[in-house]
Amino acid sequence: MTVPAPEAFHAGEQALQTRVGVRERMAAAGPMLLRDHMPDQHRELFEKLPTLLLAALDATGQPWATMVAGAPGLVQTPDMRRMQVRTQPDIADPVLARLTPGSPVGVLGLEPHTRRRNRMNGRVAAFDNEGLAIDVVQSFGNCPKYIQAREPLAPSQILPLRPSAPQPLGPALDAAALALLARSDTLFIASASAARPGLAQSDGVDMSHRGGEPGFVRVAHTGGGITLSMPDYPGNQFFNTLGNLAQHPLAGLLFVDYDNGGLLHVAAEAELLWDAAACAPWPGALRALRFKVLAGLWRPHALPLRWTAPVAAPQFRVMRERAAATAP
Repeated sequence: MTVPAPEAFHAGEQALQTRVGVRERMAAAGPMLLRDHMPDQHRELFEKLPTLLLAALDATGQPWATMVAGAPGLVQTPDMRRMQVRTQPDIADPVLARLTPGSPVGVLGLEPHTRRRNRMNGRVAAFDNEGLAIDVVQSFGNCPKYIQAREPLAPSQILPLRPSAPQPLGPALDAAALALLARSDTLFIASASAARPGLAQSDGVDMSHRGGEPGFVRVAHTGGGITLSMPDYPGNQFFNTLGNLAQHPLAGLLFVDYDNGGLLHVAAEAELLWDAAACAPWPGALRALRFKVLAGLWRPHALPLRWTAPVAAPQFRVMRERAAATAP
């Protein structure tokens, strides 16, 4: 008797895979691509990074995203099932203030200048002044598409500035936050697989990357507040982020000020749009995401790093040229 492979995807991911016609293929490939340990090449990448992206949930089930930074060696992997991060609890950080033993955590390791990225979803084993220990639950790689290549500047090129006090912005944000949104070419999304906030602490959390040309996040001021819209381009068809949002439509967005080291954390309610009109502003987009802003938090100079100017991901030029060639 043939024993069926274990299911690698939850119900939200499966539903979207079915909708686009890849469910059977992903069911077969999933157990090989989503592992319960970190392969050596993933460990090698994590251990040389000066930054790490983390996602967590607050008590209401709202996801939040953050970036931590340090010298290479910030991350260590004593073995394939454990990650150690040299960071400490921080009440100013919406993620580091909430991680406790047993809580789910999403991890993304991204090296922008090589366009390498790996994800790991786990649970906190310990978190104190000695650092953050995470037990691996799920580990997988991502392709290099849509990553704007930039490299950290050498310390000698950076004017050190002390982090300033966090600035709660509320749902309206402010002019500086809106200006950062208008010029951003990268954001990060924290999402959770919980079906409702009451189940949040027992379900998984995920951290993902989204890239686009500067200004790809569109801001609209409506009677109900601020909405942010962005494209969903062709990807690996795992539907990790979108599958999460289908079940638990809350997201934590993170925008990085690569020039000055600031972090803009945004809590939002998400909606997935499939119609062609919603996708029209972004050549090549298959779907669009719309976020209603619930709250914002600005942390000036939160990171000690600054980055070079970006080198554009080639996919955006190709998609624009293809759209122009097929336009009536």
